[in-house]
Amino acid sequence: MVKKYRKLTRNEIQSMTRNNCSCDDWGKIMVMEGFNPLQCKNVTFSGDIKLGVFDKPFVEESGVSIPAGILNARIHNCTIGSNVVINNTGEYIANYNIEDEVIIKNCGKICTEGISKFGNGTSIAVLNEAGGRMVKIWDRLSAHEAYIIALYRHRSKAVKILGKMIDDYSDSIASDRGIISRNSRIINCNSIRNVKVGPYSRIEGAVSLDEGSINSCKEDPVFIGPGVIMEHFIVCSGSIITESTLIDKCFIGQGCVLGKHYSAENSLFFANCEGYHGEACSIFAGPHTVTHHKSTLLIAGIFSFMNAGSGSNQSNHMYKLGPIHQGIMERGSKTTSDTYMLWPARIGPFTLVMGRHYKNMDTSSLPFSYLIGSNDESILVPAINLRSVGTIRDAQKWPLRDKRKDPVKIDQVNFNLLSPYTIRKMIEGRDLLRNLKSLSGEVSSTFTYKNMLIKGASLERGIELYQTGINKFLGNSIIKRLENNTLKSNKELQKRLTPDKKMGSGEWVDVAGLITPKQAVDNLLDDIESGIIKSVADVEESFRNMHKCYYEWEWTWSCERIEEEEGKPVTEFSADDVIRIVERWKKSVVDLDKMLYNDARKEFTLSSMTGFGIDGGDEEKKQDFEQVRGEFESNSVVAAIQDHINQKTALGDGLIKRVETIR
Repeated sequence: MVKKYRKLTRNEIQSMTRNNCSCDDWGKIMVMEGFNPLQCKNVTFSGDIKLGVFDKPFVEESGVSIPAGILNARIHNCTIGSNVVINNTGEYIANYNIEDEVIIKNCGKICTEGISKFGNGTSIAVLNEAGGRMVKIWDRLSAHEAYIIALYRHRSKAVKILGKMIDDYSDSIASDRGIISRNSRIINCNSIRNVKVGPYSRIEGAVSLDEGSINSCKEDPVFIGPGVIMEHFIVCSGSIITESTLIDKCFIGQGCVLGKHYSAENSLFFANCEGYHGEACSIFAGPHTVTHHKSTLLIAGIFSFMNAGSGSNQSNHMYKLGPIHQGIMERGSKTTSDTYMLWPARIGPFTLVMGRHYKNMDTSSLPFSYLIGSNDESILVPAINLRSVGTIRDAQKWPLRDKRKDPVKIDQVNFNLLSPYTIRKMIEGRDLLRNLKSLSGEVSSTFTYKNMLIKGASLERGIELYQTGINKFLGNSIIKRLENNTLKSNKELQKRLTPDKKMGSGEWVDVAGLITPKQAVDNLLDDIESGIIKSVADVEESFRNMHKCYYEWEWTWSCERIEEEEGKPVTEFSADDVIRIVERWKKSVVDLDKMLYNDARKEFTLSSMTGFGIDGGDEEKKQDFEQVRGEFESNSVVAAIQDHINQKTALGDGLIKRVETIR
C-alpha cells in the first residue's frame, strides 16, 4: 500500500519549535495523516524528511513502556515509518529509510555515504590468500555456488559468468539510501555505516558495522551483540555474532554462531557453522564446521561437518612463493588437540586426524580412517572410523543441530553418512588396499602410501570394513527400491530394479554439503555457459532441484554398483540374487552394529570411571558414574543401536519373505 504524505501545518511547525526542534527548511518535511508533532522533542532535521504516525508505545521485555517518536536526535534525509522509537543519537542518522516499529536508542552515528551495495559484490580471498580463488559474495550466496566459483577454475567461462551474475545483482540493489527494516532494534551502538538491516534484526552494543547486509527475517532473526566490529560482510538469517567478534570480508550463512572474541577474515561460513575464541583466515567453512578453542587457527582450508580440536593448526606456504597452498578436509573429518597439518593436503571423508604431520598427504580414497602422527611419521588406519560409535553419533546430531528456522533454506544440506559419494570412496579404498597388498606381497608387515604408513593388520581389517560398509549401503538401496512392491515373477522383479532415470550414473561429488552426480553439476555449468541459466536465482533453483532429486538419482548409481559387484545386469536378476544380497546386507548391518555396541561399551568400563566416586572405592565410582552418565543399556545411543538391529533384521526378513514367493 502506497503511503500518503502531506506537508506540516503552521501549528505543527510551531509545536515542534516549542519542543526544541529545528529544521533548515520545514517545507521539506512530509508527514502522514495523524502525525503528532508533540512526539518529536529536541530534534534537528535537515534534507528531505518523511515521518509516520507515532501513536503506539514500545513495551520492553521488562514491561517498561517507551513512547513512540523521536527524542534528542539529528535526522538527515530519512524516511521514518510509524511507531518508531529514536532516542539519543550522539551524532546523527543520515540517508536511511527506517520502517515501522523500529527501535534506535543510544547510538552514535548511523549513515549511508555515497552509493553502497551493502557488502554485495565484495571479493573474498578464500582458500588462497594470494587471491587465486576469489569469491564475490551476495545476499543469498550458497555453499554450492561458492564451491563452484572457488574450485571449478577449470570451467573459467562459467565461473566468469557467475561473477557477472553476482555483479548484476549487486548493481541492482545499489543505493544511496540504507534501510532499517521493520521491527528491528539498534541499541547502544557506536557506528553503523552503509549497512542494510533486515526485518526483526537485533543489534546491541556493536562497536562498528561498515559496508554490509544483515539479512534477518521474522521467523529467524539475526543478533549482533556487544563489542562486535564487522567490515565488508553479509550475515544471513538466524545467525548470532557477539562477544567482541572481529569480522573482515566474510560471508556468514544461515544459523551460524560466532562469538567469544572470534576473529575471521576473507572467509566464508555456511549453514550452522560455529566459531568461538579462535581464528580463521581464508577458510571455506562448509555446513556444520565447528571450532570452539582459543588456540585453534583454521587457515586456507575447505571444511564441512568438521570439528576442530584445541590447538589445531595448519601451514599454507613454503616460505618461498608465499601463502598459495590449500588444504581439503572432506566432510565429517575431525582434528584432535594440538593437531598440525602441512598444506597442501587432502583428507578423506570422516577421518580423525591426530598428532602432527609434516608431509603432504592425500587420503581422499581412504575414508573413515584414523591418521596418526607419531615420531615424525604419519600412520594411516583405514576404515576404522566405520566401527566408531562417535561417527554414528555425529551423523545423528547434525540434522538435530540444524538451527535454521527461515522457511527458505539457502544451503541444500544432505546429512547422509553413507551415500554414492562416500561409498564410491570406500570402493576406491577397498580396491586400493587390495592393490597395495598384491604389489607388496602377502608377507609385508608395513605398506607405504603417499607419505603414510599402513600396517599389515590395518590393511586387512580396512579391506574387510570397507566391504562391510559397501554391502550395507547397496543392500539398503535394493531394499528401499523394492519396498511396498508386490512382485509375482522374476520379470516383474527385473523391471522394478531397472532404473527410471539416466541421471545418477558415474561419479558423485560433495558440493559443500550437497551430494549430487558430477554430471548434474556439469550440466548446470553447461547451461550457465550457453545462457540457458541467466541469473543467480536460476542457479539457486538448480541446486535446490539437485537436492530434491537425490533419492531418485541414487538408485541409478546403486544399481550400477550392484551390477559390478554381482557381475551381471539387473535385467538378469532372479529372486535368489536378491535374497543373497539381502542376507549379506543383514550380516553387514548386524556386524557393524555389534562393533558400534562394543565401542560404546568401552565408555562404561571401570577405567573410564576414573575421576568418579571421588572419595570412595569401585562401587562408589560405578554408582557415581551411573548417576552422571546413566546405565549402559539405557543409554540413548546404545538403545538406538539395539533397536536398529531389530528393525533392520525385520525389514530384511520381510523382503526375503515377499521375494521367496516368486522363486
